[in-house]
Amino acid sequence: MKKIIFLLSGLILINCSKSNGEKQELKADLMEVISEDKAPSSAAAPLPPPAFVSEKPASDENGTNKDVYTPKKTDTISKKIIKNGDMKIQVGDIKKTQNQVNEIIKKNNAYIQKEEFQNTDMDDNLTLIIRVPHKNFDALINSFSNGVGTVLSKNISSNDVTEEYTDIAIKLANKKIYLEKYRDMLKSAATTKDMLEIQENIRELEDEIDVAEGRLRFIDDRVNYSTLNLNLYKEKVRSSTTSKIGFGSRFMDSLTEGWNSFVGFLLGMVSLWPFFLLIPVIIVLWRKWRSKKKNQN
Repeated sequence: MKKIIFLLSGLILINCSKSNGEKQELKADLMEVISEDKAPSSAAAPLPPPAFVSEKPASDENGTNKDVYTPKKTDTISKKIIKNGDMKIQVGDIKKTQNQVNEIIKKNNAYIQKEEFQNTDMDDNLTLIIRVPHKNFDALINSFSNGVGTVLSKNISSNDVTEEYTDIAIKLANKKIYLEKYRDMLKSAATTKDMLEIQENIRELEDEIDVAEGRLRFIDDRVNYSTLNLNLYKEKVRSSTTSKIGFGSRFMDSLTEGWNSFVGFLLGMVSLWPFFLLIPVIIVLWRKWRSKKKNQN
């Protein structure tokens, strides 16, 4: 009887250990894939093509396959150069020059993103933000430099963002691979806890993919279309004797400036009223001191 009891106990213990082992094995498989997403990719290599296609999984030193993008030696990539410019041009007639500028913009397949005009007593300012195809940027600059007016300042810059673009694109390709892995695992998830954990990882990956794709679209837009900030400037010289403004207008301007100067002086004196209150006190003290000195003598 004792032998039978021992045999039954042994069988029960063996079954329990097997079931626990199977559960631990499922957990281990799940955590292995989850930790794989958090580990940094060892396949990040310089200058892969913008469009990523993983024909075969990469292998590590031990021959284990890894579903990450691995650049090939035959891969090529175009340079990602962002060009920006600032120009300030002094002109004789804002409206006439603006028509000329519009013709140059149209000729170079560009467009005006923003236009701002300011008219002050000293000058007229027309500021244009122009977007132009990358290949026409230099031609646009040369057209504005010759014949439009006097170039007061010009600043042209080029920013190579190839490395940034490549890094984002590699990470984006790998994140999409991991996203498909998690979606496949979600279909075969055994417990609610595993499903929730996988869904959270899917949500985080989808957010990161949206951000990366948005950044790549922004870089592509800045690369394909360069930006030029153009300022057309016309100075108003009202006090010059060669000015086309008549004597009557200049005379009225002088009267206005004189009145403004008087008002400014008057307001300045009023602002000193606390000091004026001290004057009688100073006079009284001075007289007392003087009379006391005479008495002593």
